[in-house]
Amino acid sequence: MTHTGPQRRLRNPCLFICDLQEKFRPAIWEYPKILTTAQKLLKASQILHFPIYATTQLRSRLGETCAELGLDTVYATAAHVDKTAFSMYVPEIASALSIGGSSEVVIVGIEAHICVMQTTLDLLAHGHKVYVLADGVSSCNREEVPVALRRLAREGAVVTTSESFLYECMGDAGIAEFKAMSGLVKESKDSTREAMQTLCKI
Repeated sequence: MTHTGPQRRLRNPCLFICDLQEKFRPAIWEYPKILTTAQKLLKASQILHFPIYATTQLRSRLGETCAELGLDTVYATAAHVDKTAFSMYVPEIASALSIGGSSEVVIVGIEAHICVMQTTLDLLAHGHKVYVLADGVSSCNREEVPVALRRLAREGAVVTTSESFLYECMGDAGIAEFKAMSGLVKESKDSTREAMQTLCKI
């Protein structure tokens, strides 16, 4: 038998960034912590080489994606689409996603009970596995978030945390990218703790 060496647990992951736009900054509960989690996932996407899909909702009215995320500058996207639908699963993204077959999609963004919810339902309906990060989603009204996460879990999504997802994505400390990923986890440990203490307690 040929020894193939350490293998990643998740073979086809991708990152969905849902509507993290400038005009939502003052309205969304704990928005800075959502952005910080998104930044961590973006860095992980570079280390592990998985694609990024992003959307804006009515960009002409609600503004561009927050500049600190570096989409299409620091981080190349497979698709970065403006939409009127609440779901990210619009034709441009569905078409790009279909090229690689069924994916393990991790979602960060807003709002948990609207756009994140409907995106997840559509992805599940089309055969994708979906990870919703409890430290990476929020809404204007904080009380909406735990209700949304409970429903998403019932519908078949994996509700988890950013660090848990990243370790599941790797699956083995022997992979070539583990050292860089371990560094990312250590670098972000304080911001991760702050996000967890706030977003994962409700």
